[in-house]
Amino acid sequence: MTSKWILIVALATIAAAPASPLTSLAGRYSKHFQNGFIDGSKYWSDDVVEIVPVDATHAYVRADLQFYNGHQCSLTGVAKAVGNTLVYREKEITAYEGRQPCTLTVSIKGKSLLLDDGEGTCKAYCGARGTFSGFDFIPSSSKRPITYMARLKGSEEYKGAIEDWKAGKTE
Repeated sequence: MTSKWILIVALATIAAAPASPLTSLAGRYSKHFQNGFIDGSKYWSDDVVEIVPVDATHAYVRADLQFYNGHQCSLTGVAKAVGNTLVYREKEITAYEGRQPCTLTVSIKGKSLLLDDGEGTCKAYCGARGTFSGFDFIPSSSKRPITYMARLKGSEEYKGAIEDWKAGKTE
């Protein structure tokens, strides 16, 4: 085989390699919507998910989701790339004894960013009306580059998530 053909085969192999979820999902996703209180009054809310690669196989994930009557779900951590999905998995329970460790997956489903904790293993991170179970209301088209990376990496949420991951509390 000539060197020209070797180069063509090598380039075809690189082009055929699937994109890592770290690069394909990285960015800021958001949805601005009208929310409400039980008394009928209305207010504006924002669901925000940030995904930042940490190394070749892990990404920082911050999810802040708003629900009816002021309830929310909020979680930060380091997730591992598994196929086309990011998986955040607690190894150690630190806040609530007697509950299952939280496992949250992040992927693209159709035209939406999908967050899913299966059977509700991350319920401790949510208010009464909030859930990560099958949450796919954030359009994937809302993805934007994170332009405030220095501020994000300087935040207590980011530092805490990295510290927990390095300490082996999450996979």
